[in-house]
Amino acid sequence: MPVAISRFPLRRSVAVLAALLPLAFGVSARAVDEPVALDLIIEGGTIFTGDDAPPQVGDVGIAGDRIVFVGRAAPHRFVAKRRIDARGQVVAPGFIDPHTHADRDLFQADARRRLNVPFLTQGVTTAVIGSDGFGGADIAAQAQRLRDNGAGTNTAIYVGFGPVRAGQLGEANRAPTSEQLDAMRAQVSRAMCEGALGLSTGLFYAPQSFARTEEVIELAKVAARHGGLYDSHIRDESMYNIGLKGSIDEVIRIGHEARLPVHVAHIKALGVAVHGQSGDIIRRIEAEQKRGLAITADQYPWTASSTRFSAALVPGWAVDGGRAAMLKRFDDASLQERLRKDMRENLRLRGGPEAILFSAGPNTKYIGRTLAEVAQGGDPVDAAIAVLREADLAIASFNQTDDDVRNFMKRPWVMTSSDSSEGHPRAYGTFARKYDQYVVKEKVISLGRFVRASTGQVADTLGLTKRGYLRSGYHADVVVFDPARYAARATYAQPTLLSQGVTTVLVNGELAVDGGEVTGRAAGRPLLRTPREGSCPA
Repeated sequence: MPVAISRFPLRRSVAVLAALLPLAFGVSARAVDEPVALDLIIEGGTIFTGDDAPPQVGDVGIAGDRIVFVGRAAPHRFVAKRRIDARGQVVAPGFIDPHTHADRDLFQADARRRLNVPFLTQGVTTAVIGSDGFGGADIAAQAQRLRDNGAGTNTAIYVGFGPVRAGQLGEANRAPTSEQLDAMRAQVSRAMCEGALGLSTGLFYAPQSFARTEEVIELAKVAARHGGLYDSHIRDESMYNIGLKGSIDEVIRIGHEARLPVHVAHIKALGVAVHGQSGDIIRRIEAEQKRGLAITADQYPWTASSTRFSAALVPGWAVDGGRAAMLKRFDDASLQERLRKDMRENLRLRGGPEAILFSAGPNTKYIGRTLAEVAQGGDPVDAAIAVLREADLAIASFNQTDDDVRNFMKRPWVMTSSDSSEGHPRAYGTFARKYDQYVVKEKVISLGRFVRASTGQVADTLGLTKRGYLRSGYHADVVVFDPARYAARATYAQPTLLSQGVTTVLVNGELAVDGGEVTGRAAGRPLLRTPREGSCPA
C-alpha cells in the first residue's frame, strides 16, 4: 500500500517542481518569468544530505510537504512566505529511529503524548514500532488510528511475532501444529499486505523464546514473499542460552533459508561472559555480507540496557505459561534449588546486584534504587523474588563496555536507534548523546557518519520511499541543530529531561519545532510499505 498523500494539494507540488525544471536543465534566469513561490527557505546552513557527499553551505527550499531545492540557489528565483536563518547550524534530513517502543505514546488518548516530543526535540521525524516482536498484526487498523488521532512523527510498523504466536499458542512452551502454523503464516501475510515493513521477533522474550528456529524461518519466508525484511531482538545477547555468537548464527541462517534481508536490533555484547566479543561478531557479519547476505544492525549509545526485571533474571523454563505460572514456581519447594541457581547465574551475567537499577513501574518505592540497595546486605536473589511477587518492574542494566559500544558504532552497517523505553534516558537522549559523546567529545565517528547512520542509511534499509535524504521531490522531513549546543540532558537519575540544541524540525513540511519550541502540530503519517507486486490479493 502506498504512503498516505499529504493534505497539501499535490497539484501545487507538481506545479512548483515543474517551474524548477528550467533551472535543472540550465535555462537562464531570463527564461523564468516569475519567481517560484515557496512556503519556506532554510538559509545558510551547513547541509548534510543523508548520503556520503561532503557537506555544503546553502539553502533548502520547501513547498507544501516536499523539498524543492537543496544547495546554492539564485535569490531572485524564489520567494518564500518565511525564511529561517540557519547560519552556523547543521541542516540534515529528519532522523529515522529504526527500533522504538513509541507505540506506548503514539496510541495514547493524551494528545501531548502522541506528539512524541522526546523524539522531536532530538530531531527524529520517523519512529519504527512493532519492535522486539511485540507489535500487533493489525497494521491497517494501527495506521488508521494514527491518521484519525494524529501523531507528531511519522510511523512505520513491523508485524510482531509475539502476538501472532500467542494468538495460536498462548504463553506455553510448545510447538505449533501444522494448522496453527498455517494460521500464523496467514496472519503475517495479511499484515504484510496491509503495509508492514516485515517481521519482527524478540526471541529472548517468552513466549517467543519457545519458538524453534524452523518455526521462525517459516514466517520469515512469508515476509520475504512480500518483499519485507526480518528484524530481531536476537535470542541471546549474552550467555543465557545459545550465546551471542550462536544467536548471530541463527539470524544468518534465517536470512539464508528465508531469502530476505535480516537486521539485528540494538546490537551489543551484554554481560561479563561476552565482553570483548564485538570484534568476533563484526568479523562474522562482514564475512556473510561478502557472501551476499544483506545483514545490518542498529545500536543505542549507552552501556546500560533496559528490560523487564523478570526477563533479566528469571530463567526461561520458569516463565513457561506466563506470570501466574511463574509465581506458582516461586512457591514450589521442589524447584527452589534449580530456580535460585539459574537466577544467581543470570545475575552474575548482568554484573551483580549493583548493576541493576529499578527504573520504572507501579512500585515506586523501588524506583531509583539498585537491587543491592533493595537487598540491604541480604541475599539478592531473595530480594529479587520478593520484588517480582509484587510487580515486574523495568530496569536499567549496566552490562556493556565502552569498547564494545565504540567498535559496533564505527561499522558502516550499524545505524542509530533508541529502543526507547520508560525509565531509561535513551528515550529522550539517544541521538543527541551519540552526537555529543561520540562525535564531539570522543571523535569515534564523524558528523557526516552520524547523519548518514541516522537518516538515508536507515531509509534505504527499511525501504522508506523518498525519505531520509535532502533531495528535490523528497518529503520535507528536516532537522536543524546548533552543533555547539546539541546534546542529551537525560541521565539515569533523571531520564525524562528533553535534549537541547535542536532549533527547527519539519515533519512533512510542517514546523514541529520552531525556534527550539514544540509547536503542537501533529504532522506525522503512517508510512506503509508497498508489498511486492503480485504478492497480495487484488
